[in-house]
Amino acid sequence: MKLLFLNSFYPPHVGGGAELILQRSVEGFQQRGHEVAVLVTGPEPGLRQEEVNGVRVHRAGLQNFYWPLTQQRPGSLARFGWHFRDRYNVAMRAPLRQVLAQEKPDLVVSHNLSGWSVAAWDEIRASGTPIVQVLHDMYLLCPKNTLFKQGKSCQQLCGSCSALRRPHAELSAQVDAVVGVSRYLLDTVVGKGYFQGVPREVIHNGSLIAGSTAALPPPRQGDVVRFGYMGTLAENKGVGWLIEQFQRLPLNATLTIAGKGQLDYEARLKALADPAKVRFVGYQQPADFYRDIDVFVAPSRWAEPFGMVAVEACAFQKPVIATRMGGLPEIVRDGVNGLLCNPADRDSLGRALQRLHDDTELRQRLSLLSRSAVAPLLSLEPMLDDYQRLFERVGQASRGLPQQAVVPHTQLSN
Repeated sequence: MKLLFLNSFYPPHVGGGAELILQRSVEGFQQRGHEVAVLVTGPEPGLRQEEVNGVRVHRAGLQNFYWPLTQQRPGSLARFGWHFRDRYNVAMRAPLRQVLAQEKPDLVVSHNLSGWSVAAWDEIRASGTPIVQVLHDMYLLCPKNTLFKQGKSCQQLCGSCSALRRPHAELSAQVDAVVGVSRYLLDTVVGKGYFQGVPREVIHNGSLIAGSTAALPPPRQGDVVRFGYMGTLAENKGVGWLIEQFQRLPLNATLTIAGKGQLDYEARLKALADPAKVRFVGYQQPADFYRDIDVFVAPSRWAEPFGMVAVEACAFQKPVIATRMGGLPEIVRDGVNGLLCNPADRDSLGRALQRLHDDTELRQRLSLLSRSAVAPLLSLEPMLDDYQRLFERVGQASRGLPQQAVVPHTQLSN
């Protein structure tokens, strides 16, 4: 099958974990004998073609007010203008049309649409090519992708989100199948009227972390408990909340924070933190980071669509403190591979930190169970199998052929 993958970015341009999962998926399908190509936005004008790890990648210059992958936060007027144009960016249809004509794919696998906008669906449909839409975030409901505003996860769409997303639900009915990377994400988007009558499936992301449990060291013995966070440094990720709760407790512990964010917010976090207890280490290789912590914390204050970083922590046999938000409870089971807390109860995070600090036996038991609890997600192959079956069904339906019976995809046990 000839597959064209559409996304906002592709390495070396990385906006988040979606780009890394996408790259491994594309390369995996190529290794399975499919002909693959990728189309993404780029910072330079025009349409360019290159190879990344043997994969053909087209980069179309983003026709909007600015290139979004920067640590400098644009002004409010520029941000509004960017999102207004991204409601339906007709200018981005031309490079998509050109690549569709050049590649002639059997199927377009559409991932993050930011930069392309839902105009991409119309262009792909006009070419007669079937579409599988993969949902990684809340882009179709919220221009910022987060449904997070004024320090809280939004329960309803605000006026600006509703206005900037008014035609999208109707346009979504033209795709041939939709995938959510978590049950929570898929149900939330469909619950707002999207993808009516469209076949739907949940396919959890597979971990990028390989390796055997035999290679993992046993839980460390020691008096100082080492907590850690890795990810984007942003308000919705709850990093400030974590620092505040950690520092108010009488813990014999350290907190290591890995990752980057916009420069002004990074500065606020560092001003909040006591350098005697809290270290900022920037980007870290996962193996290096997890070797130096005992407990991972995912303190998201927004409805995290899935939370692959929690899977990654469990792969390194670290118990996880996570919020009972979004897709995180599909990974972290309270009392099995971690503890769950609630952002609405501000001190619940502190209680979880204190509990794992004080109870060595509990910490070690959760650590020993953490990897097995996410075992179905510790290989990309089951994920690729699920997508391949879906692609085949969509291809058969587009050709008017009888479809094979659906084989349930791998799920985490309850």
